[in-house]
Amino acid sequence: MSRKSRKSFVSRKRTALLALPAAAVLALLPSTASAYPNPGRVTGSVVTHDPTMIRTTSGQYLLYATGGGIANKTSSDRTAFSAGADAFSSRPSWWSRYSTVPEAWAPDISYHGGKYLMYYSVSSFGSNTSAIGLAGSSTGQPGSWTDYGTVYTSSSSSDYNAIDPNLFVDDDGKWWLSFGSWWTGIKMIRIDPSTGKQLASDTTRYSLASRPTGTKAVEAPFIVKRNGYYYLFASYDTCCNGTSSTYKVKVGRATKVTGPYYDKNGVSMMNNGGTPVLESHGSVIGPGGQSIMKDADGDLIVYHYYDGNDNGTPKLGINLLNWSSGWPVAY
Repeated sequence: MSRKSRKSFVSRKRTALLALPAAAVLALLPSTASAYPNPGRVTGSVVTHDPTMIRTTSGQYLLYATGGGIANKTSSDRTAFSAGADAFSSRPSWWSRYSTVPEAWAPDISYHGGKYLMYYSVSSFGSNTSAIGLAGSSTGQPGSWTDYGTVYTSSSSSDYNAIDPNLFVDDDGKWWLSFGSWWTGIKMIRIDPSTGKQLASDTTRYSLASRPTGTKAVEAPFIVKRNGYYYLFASYDTCCNGTSSTYKVKVGRATKVTGPYYDKNGVSMMNNGGTPVLESHGSVIGPGGQSIMKDADGDLIVYHYYDGNDNGTPKLGINLLNWSSGWPVAY
């Protein structure tokens, strides 16, 4: 079952690494599965879950996350974060059909054609009676969002779970939405750029990643294209259980956006594959719920983890990614 939390979690790396020559940075990259970096320094309002972040044209970092009417934080320097009002001051009425709380989970913010778009999830813990919604805004700021209703849904009779959306626009201008949690794993549909909803002429539901044996725990897809490959990041195992969480981030790559995706060892992500990017280490427990953001100094992985030094409180993690090996390495 899905492990997305029902709780309303309301809520850098500006270190000496950035000043080092490239060769010195590479020498510091983890060479074993246990040698993961700690999150970059962040301060202020850092309690968060399933963060998505974008940098606005004014240079502001705008973050949205699981909780309430979609929790918000902002930062001017990627280090100090302040909590803001929720995206929606009044929650859309349709949310109550999918959650008794109701609240929204795992948003995905992007900017296209002069407008901010935000896909998000509404569901109940452990259920796949779920929906992906869409909202738009000219500024991206809390209170400015217009809700466009549901994009894709699942029910108790579905073999997938319509949560954890991520929009990807390919080099040909085609829009794709990946999503999924537990059940038969990560799915993808084609999106009509004019509506932000499923393209009527292609209703195929593609499968990108699954765990056919053992636990079904794979969710939170995020796709980027780098150096000719499509990379699928996903969260594996269980979140939302404080210091007992086993969440981790893995990745595979493909030559087509619809897959097949393989890990570094050639194992298909449709068969439990995935190369680790972040795992628990020290007091950093269960990192996951990740999104990838391109910033001026490189790609960032933005995620939550459970702080072993603070009773498992979910906190914001930000690290840079190095791609020199052909695979993303957090540092």
